Amino acid sequence: MNCIAPQLVSFPHIFITSKSPHSTHSHLAPFSRHKTAAPPSKLGSSENGCYSSNDESIPPPLGTLKETIDFFVSDAEDDPDCPSPGYSSIEQALAALRQQKILLVVDDYYGDDNVEGNFVMAASHVSSEAIAFMVRHGSGIISVGMKEEDLQRLDLPLVSPRMEDNCSAPSFTITVDARVGTSTGVSASDRAKTVLALSSPESRPGDFRRPGHVFPVKCMNGGVLNRVGHTEASVDLVTLAGLQPVSVFSAVVDSEDGSMASIATLRKLALDYNIPIVSITDLIRYRRKREKLVERTAVSRLPTKWGSFAAHSYRSKLDGIEHVALVKGDIGNGQDVLVRVHSECLTGDIFGSRRCDCGNQLELAMQLIEQAGRGVVVYLRGHEGRGIGLGYKLQAYNLQDQGHDTVEANLELGFAADARDYGIGAQMLRDIGVHTMRLMTNNPAKFSGLKGYGLAVVGRVPVLTPITEDNVRYLETKRVKMGHVYGSNVQGPLSDFIKSTKVNKTQQRETDTPLSS
Repeated sequence: MNCIAPQLVSFPHIFITSKSPHSTHSHLAPFSRHKTAAPPSKLGSSENGCYSSNDESIPPPLGTLKETIDFFVSDAEDDPDCPSPGYSSIEQALAALRQQKILLVVDDYYGDDNVEGNFVMAASHVSSEAIAFMVRHGSGIISVGMKEEDLQRLDLPLVSPRMEDNCSAPSFTITVDARVGTSTGVSASDRAKTVLALSSPESRPGDFRRPGHVFPVKCMNGGVLNRVGHTEASVDLVTLAGLQPVSVFSAVVDSEDGSMASIATLRKLALDYNIPIVSITDLIRYRRKREKLVERTAVSRLPTKWGSFAAHSYRSKLDGIEHVALVKGDIGNGQDVLVRVHSECLTGDIFGSRRCDCGNQLELAMQLIEQAGRGVVVYLRGHEGRGIGLGYKLQAYNLQDQGHDTVEANLELGFAADARDYGIGAQMLRDIGVHTMRLMTNNPAKFSGLKGYGLAVVGRVPVLTPITEDNVRYLETKRVKMGHVYGSNVQGPLSDFIKSTKVNKTQQRETDTPLSS
């Protein structure tokens, strides 16, 4: 079995401080940027087949660990109110909507090479000039984003009810034209009148002809926090602007070949016509910062093999998934709390899979928090396989056995390399009373994912887990492709740090080395 050298009991006192003004630990070694560590010396093994922390290549236990990577990013970077590079802020977009202007909204979550941009405007402010502009530079299809209750009020059923089960696809209703004041329904003026009629809370089903030339689309409950689509983004934006929750939007296409406009084309269009351009990713972060997404449902004493914790259960208001936080000791003023945010991994946490380091990290986090006497383990469910789910994770394992690495496998299955979001965990920590924390992680995304919720990370605590023959490629991929930090002294491939130890003829060969993560 994997084991951890007994010297690790001192490691709750090892962490790298950030330059955050919230840190009160002047006796600890400050976080150092761009320091070049000496190449690691040969790692020694202990008698029990584990690797000891006595060797010079393992950092000593009193706050002297230096990073070679900028683990802590600037205070502005990744703040939910700070727009992504090249985009306007959400506040600028809301101001523009209130001034009856058009926006450009971009789904940038697949990267700049595969985007879709839409003109967006409040339906209650639309004009024939605005519709003409959208038609001239867009696809020619004018869609209206509407909430379910308004569609029911106007008796606008979905074209295909079966699409309701596929939350990734837009939910179009039957098309309509306004009866009053329109002719054929095709002109910019006619379509503007139809859009205004759809946005009016006074309209009734009889006010529309069906089919028509304007395309109402159902907005999913929860908006972009439930479905990351242009319909939801447009309705969220006009709602946040304090306007009637009905939007008008139209996709932007290339004027030459009719393909979806590239990010370069969208940015030039925004510049030429002084149109704010916003990212759906930024909108998601903006909403997550401001809205309470979880509710605490129970608190109970939970005795464990490491010690007694208070188990706090939380239910997500978005999808109903239940999460848990294990709290040790008195959080008090919420300053300098030892925190582990752990993503659910059934195979690693429960079955002890050696493909990953998840189970070992969770066990060690529990152990260190128990020894510290104060801290929180946030256990986020729904993160299986970095957000792809258990079944797909097992399919990804098959792809890895065929030669893919862990990132390539997720991409091959049609998922992002990492689809996790830590906003729920941040809100759980705030509810518990945490304000500043020493974060137990090797993943910079967790640091950035917890920002903007009134939380400050003042240090990183290394979580030392073994490198094995089974997980070395997985860990190496996370280091090289996902920016994970495995200690400042690791200069070469992680496979260099595996050392086989024969335990006995009947036991499995062990190849474990402590690794800071």
